[in-house]
Amino acid sequence: MLDHLWTRSSPVELLGATEANVINPAAAAAAEKEISSWLYYTPTPLHSLTELARACEVGAIDYKDEGNRFLLGSFKALGGAYAVRSLALRAQDREREGSPSSMTVACATDGNHGRSVAWAASRFGLNAVIYIHSEVSERRKSEIERYGARVHRVDGVYDDAVRQVKLDGERFGWTIVSDTSYPGYTEIPSLVMQGYTVMPAEAARQRSELPTHVFLQCGVGALPAALCAYYRAIYGAEAPKIIVVEPVNAACLLASARAGALTEVTGDISTVMAGLACGRPSMLAWEILSRGAFGFMSVPDAEAVRAMRLLASGETGTVSIVSGETGAAGLAGFLLANRSPEMRARLEIDRSSRIMVIGTESDTDPELYRRIMDLHDDQVSSFCKNREWSRARSSIAEIAAPSSER
Repeated sequence: MLDHLWTRSSPVELLGATEANVINPAAAAAAEKEISSWLYYTPTPLHSLTELARACEVGAIDYKDEGNRFLLGSFKALGGAYAVRSLALRAQDREREGSPSSMTVACATDGNHGRSVAWAASRFGLNAVIYIHSEVSERRKSEIERYGARVHRVDGVYDDAVRQVKLDGERFGWTIVSDTSYPGYTEIPSLVMQGYTVMPAEAARQRSELPTHVFLQCGVGALPAALCAYYRAIYGAEAPKIIVVEPVNAACLLASARAGALTEVTGDISTVMAGLACGRPSMLAWEILSRGAFGFMSVPDAEAVRAMRLLASGETGTVSIVSGETGAAGLAGFLLANRSPEMRARLEIDRSSRIMVIGTESDTDPELYRRIMDLHDDQVSSFCKNREWSRARSSIAEIAAPSSER
């Protein structure tokens, strides 16, 4: 089990300049002030999983449920949308100064980020072009298109879509709104990460005590990096331990931690946790997490499916929760670690520990959710390698879906 885990052997480092520039109290407060002013804003629930905490022999397990954030189905409604809103305000300023204000925003996505960018662009008066890769379902594609965005599918995986939208953006003069960063491109990813800090700010008001451990699923790393920097900036030495959770096939941050440098993983990175199928970490995220995360771990696909079923069962001590395959990954990481006495000890989990996870999505593709929930554990791996079948079925489901699901 320990081959799934890396923990630091020395204390987390002091807050660095990168963290302070990306996430600081003023930036986090500005993001929350703006986002909380939007129509349909309401804090998402923080469910207390009392029965699960008792069974796991920890003090508490809290599940921050982002499944209904702005009716978009995921936490991505915070980050990409906040960056688009910031860009729209700048365009308005240029228009008042007499300069042309037309702007097209573009991004690569596994589904949720593109949906957020498209929604915000339609809301704030910008054009949107969204690039998806070969494993994104037709249902998720149609959910992006409903906001008026042009959607292009490219061969390959998420990282291929990132490269293609960057090239085309430079060619056509689009503004790229990405949560991944690279040399020369950090300002907009920083805005995306600032939007994510609304979640821990809300959670702090929903509980009287901070968590001791936060298990956070990871694609390129923007989510765990945002919360890692936020907690360190606001709470200093009292900040909870951040544990980064990735799919086994796409564990690029775990590989980076083991190598001591940003590392890209190649080969087959297919995973049932499709929103986390990223082979290269965000540069900013790695800088932040390499200094401040306590641990990095990977989880097999079957663990994520088990966590989905557990949440839906209603046996955790709260209501039945619908969590998509990516949304349950953080909880899956905690449950895997908790079953291993060695991993539990390495992560310093005991009966007093207060665990928080973020349910980053609901069933953003309802047909895909139903099919995944019906899989037996030994079917999960083969299912991941059959994404063409997944897309075809999702397309049929979209045509046949009741209007309430569209």
